[in-house]
Amino acid sequence: EFAAIMNAAGLPYYTVANVYPAIDELNVEPTRQVIQQVFEEHIVHAAGMEKIRQMVTGQILPTPGAVLVAAKLLQEAIGDLLVIDVGGATTDVHSVTPGSEEINRLLLHPEPLAKRTVEGDLGVYLNAPHVAERIGKEVLAARIGHDANSLLANWPPIPKADSQLRLLEAFTSEAARTALERHAGRLKQLYGPQGRSTIAMGKDLSNVRYVIGTGGPLTQLANAKKLLADMLAKPAGQALVPKASAEILIDQHYNLAALGVLANRYPQAALCLMRESLGMC
Repeated sequence: EFAAIMNAAGLPYYTVANVYPAIDELNVEPTRQVIQQVFEEHIVHAAGMEKIRQMVTGQILPTPGAVLVAAKLLQEAIGDLLVIDVGGATTDVHSVTPGSEEINRLLLHPEPLAKRTVEGDLGVYLNAPHVAERIGKEVLAARIGHDANSLLANWPPIPKADSQLRLLEAFTSEAARTALERHAGRLKQLYGPQGRSTIAMGKDLSNVRYVIGTGGPLTQLANAKKLLADMLAKPAGQALVPKASAEILIDQHYNLAALGVLANRYPQAALCLMRESLGMC
């Protein structure tokens, strides 16, 4: 019936398997593949992309999609992981983990093995004023020893001066922490006829073994590992975040997204380069 309506209207449509085929069962990959197909069909109409499409013989992946592909491949090799990609426009979090058996028994709804969230208000360049407001101008001034407003008035895409780098550290820390809180699930208490019960909602990250930092700030700041370690040391309430004992890794060569694209054709080569960039070989 739906197909007949769309055909009669002359509108394109796509059919995929149900993302929720049965109780407690998720099947999101077919839909992700179709979304990628639609993206490739339409991205060529963006300014400057038609020539690139003519040059490229393989897939054109958006950065978040490519990082998720890389994360899924890497998880198969090293175990459950979380990738935090702090950028100028967004901060993206990718997790690949089935979660713990203990929390899975409490889940109200199933979660996919691989999950991505993109926070459009947490970029450290385009959204720098918003991130500054989240922290508080007075708090920022005390933290960096400089007036934040004067720095933001001439905020460059790539900060260089010491005062700018201190502000970038504060922005990166806030963006990563907030994005992780939004990505992670949490425990909640419910009260019913049988008394109080505990349920879990959202993605359980408690079994994550590796937390990987990528994106411009986390690959260039000298104390990126400390920023991420401090984030894990101060979990928010009942959030199901990685344990403080999780190992922190940095995408030193800043190539995780590129290797996600490479992984579609050369997975072993991509995996080798990922390990090298993360200091694992």
